[in-house]
Amino acid sequence: MNRFEGLIAAPFTPMDKNGEVVYDAIAGYYDFLEKNKVVGAFINGSTGEGVSLSQKEKMKVVELWTARSKEKKTVKVINLVGGTSYKECIENAQHATENGVDAIALLAPFYFKPSGAKQLAEFCAIVAQAVPQTPVYFYHIPVLSGCFVPMFDFLQEAAPIIPNLAGIKYTHEDFMDFLSCHHFMDGKFEMMWGRDENMLSALVLGTRSAVGSTFNYAAPLYYQMIEAFDNGDLPKARKLQQQSIDMIRLLGKYGGIATGKAYMKYIGMDLGQFRLPIKNMAEKSYQRFAADVISLNMQEYFSVL
Repeated sequence: MNRFEGLIAAPFTPMDKNGEVVYDAIAGYYDFLEKNKVVGAFINGSTGEGVSLSQKEKMKVVELWTARSKEKKTVKVINLVGGTSYKECIENAQHATENGVDAIALLAPFYFKPSGAKQLAEFCAIVAQAVPQTPVYFYHIPVLSGCFVPMFDFLQEAAPIIPNLAGIKYTHEDFMDFLSCHHFMDGKFEMMWGRDENMLSALVLGTRSAVGSTFNYAAPLYYQMIEAFDNGDLPKARKLQQQSIDMIRLLGKYGGIATGKAYMKYIGMDLGQFRLPIKNMAEKSYQRFAADVISLNMQEYFSVL
């Protein structure tokens, strides 16, 4: 299982004004990520509205991302296969594997929640054994899944029963747990960081790959931060992390996750809006948003079309 090195974007799902998926935009989206040196695409996740898509839609999204990946072989594809029904997860996992994804990811069941690490590991194992040759990542995002099982506990239960477990996409702020996972079994499992706004802290703890929504539109910012950290220039790295924080603050100011598509529109890629129940930005608010973006003075850090 080859590890990732660099930024893995969580792509938005392109939508038209009626909320239908614009499948024709996916090939160009892949090329855009490639141009900005993004090494992976984590599709059908939170940013990609995977929980708001139908089974058919998610599968079609997989088919198009993997088709482009087979042609270009530059941006690897990780598909989030679901979380509430292991039957549905297996169906998605097998379909994704048949289409050539580089890995799949699993989310904790978020309605009937596991009572502990053992139940969570057993749930994941049922899906993983259906695609034994495919690397499997666990997507830890308790703020949305409501599953606050420590990942160190999860790895202790999962390691013996999931041979193809590759690592964890860690979207939480428990640095103690994260570091313990990083050291578990002499670093056997890849720990992908999932909080863009404190990625520098994760670099200090040893991460070499990260999954994030802001990597779609500000990949150069984070690559410069990684370079500064690797060169020992911590003042510059901290300055760039603050630039990331200032950028991300606008997400909260203008309503949350849907603001990410406003950033994409700002750099020239209109991907439509999010599906309900996500609140989208009104056009008059977009004008204020654009003015705020200009005030950040970060044009050099945006991804280029």
